[in-house]
Amino acid sequence: MELEFERCYRAVDSRDQRFDGWFYTAVTSTGIYCKPSCPAITPKRANVRFYPSAAAAQRAGFRACRRCRPDAAPGSPEWDVRADTVGRAMRLIGDGVVDREGVPGLAGRLGYTERHLHRMLTEELGAGPLALARAQRAQTARILVETTDLGLAEIAFAAGFGSVRQFNDTIKEVYGGPPSTLRATKTKAKEAGVVNLRLAYRPPLHATALLEFLADRAIPGVEEVTDGTYRRTMTLPHGAGEVALTPIPGHGTGAHVAATLRLKDVRDLAPAVARCRRLLDLDADPEAIDATLEADPKLTKIVEKEPGVRVPRAVDGFETAVRAIVGQQISVPATRTILGRIAAATGQPGFPDPAMVADLPDEALPMPAARRATIRGLARAVADGTVDLDLGADREELVTSLVALPGIGAWTAGYVAMRAAGDPDVFLPTDLAVRRGAKNLGLPDDPKALEAHAANWRPWRSYALIRLWRNA
Repeated sequence: MELEFERCYRAVDSRDQRFDGWFYTAVTSTGIYCKPSCPAITPKRANVRFYPSAAAAQRAGFRACRRCRPDAAPGSPEWDVRADTVGRAMRLIGDGVVDREGVPGLAGRLGYTERHLHRMLTEELGAGPLALARAQRAQTARILVETTDLGLAEIAFAAGFGSVRQFNDTIKEVYGGPPSTLRATKTKAKEAGVVNLRLAYRPPLHATALLEFLADRAIPGVEEVTDGTYRRTMTLPHGAGEVALTPIPGHGTGAHVAATLRLKDVRDLAPAVARCRRLLDLDADPEAIDATLEADPKLTKIVEKEPGVRVPRAVDGFETAVRAIVGQQISVPATRTILGRIAAATGQPGFPDPAMVADLPDEALPMPAARRATIRGLARAVADGTVDLDLGADREELVTSLVALPGIGAWTAGYVAMRAAGDPDVFLPTDLAVRRGAKNLGLPDDPKALEAHAANWRPWRSYALIRLWRNA
C-alpha cells in the first residue's frame, strides 16, 4: 500500500482524526508510533515515517504511544469494505482465526498458499499474517491487563501468546515496558469475565438510526434495545458471551461506544470486539460516504439532516440469513415473533446453530412448508460448508451459493451480503419500502428506473438503502 508523504504529513500536522486507522506515524527520534491525530507529536519531516498498519510500525522497531493508544484507533475503512483477498484476510485475522487455526488455517480459508498470502499482506500492509496477529494479541493483552484482575500468565494465554516469555517480550517491545506497568493505575473489573472498554469510531455517528433499526428487528430472548443501549447474546469460538453497547456522542477522539463484554472464556475478547465493531459499522468513513450521497440533489437534505447513518451489520451470518428468509413477504413484527420461537426452541441461550435449526420440528418453524424447507436447506448447506457465512467469505461466491438454494432469490441474497458479509454497495430496487422511500424523496419508484438512478451512489448504495428505508 503506497502512502503519499505530503498527504500523510498534512494530516498529522493538522491532527486530522479522520485518518486514524488509515495509517500510522512513527518518529525516529523517539522510537514511538502514533495515530495521525495524536496531540503529543509535532514531528520534523526528517524524523517521520508512515506505515499502513500498526504491525508494520512494530516490525520496524517502533513502540506504541501510551497517550494516543494507536492500537485503539478505528480500523481502516479500506480493509473493512474491500472484497478482495487482503480485505477478507484482515477480517478473519481480526476475528482471531490465526490464533485459533494458525496461518495454514487462514490461508486454507482464503484458498491460497501461506507463502502467497504472506506476500500479498506484506505488499499491502507492510507485515505478514503472523505480525498482524501479533499486533492484535498485544492489543488484546493490554485491554485484559488494564480492565481485569486476571493473572498475567492467564492473560498471556487468553490473548493468544504461546508462552509467558513471548507475552512479556511482546508487551515490552510494543508498549515500552513490562505488563505490570500497564496495570499500575488502571481500574479493574469487579466481576470475573467482564471487560469494559471504549470502541472508537470516526464521527459523525447517527446512533439513533442504528438503535432504531436494531430495536425494530430485535429477536426476543437474543437481543434488545433499552435506554439507549443495545444488548445481545453472542456465540463465540470458545463459548457464549453477552455484550452491552452504548453509543456515547462526542467529537474527535472523545467519540466512542461504551462496551461491556461478559465472556465465558476471555480468549474470545478479540473476536467479540471485532464482531461488535462490525455490527455497528464503526470502521466506516462517514464523511466520504455522505459526500457521495449528498451530491445527489434528491438526497442532499436527508444527508444534511442525519449525517453519519451506518449500515447495521451482524455478529452471526447464519442468524442474519435465517432472519432474511423468515422475513420474506411478512411484516417486521411477525418476523420477530417467529425468530423468537426459533431461538427459544432449543432451550439454550442465543440463536441456535445450523445443525440445531436443521433438526427443529415443524412446530418450531411456524411458516409455510416451502419456507420451512428453505431454512432447513440453508442450515444444512452452512453446516456442510456449501454456503460460507463467515466474516471472510467471498461476497460474490456467497450470493451465488445462496441463490442456488431453493427458495432464496436476489432480495434475500442481497440482504445477507449487505448485513452478514458487509458489502457496502448492495441495492434492493424491488423492495417495497425502498420504493416507498424513493417516492417520498422524489426519486423514481419503478425498480428499473430506481436501480439506474442508484448507480450514482456507487460504491455506497447500501448506505443509500438504509436512508430510503428510514424515509419510507
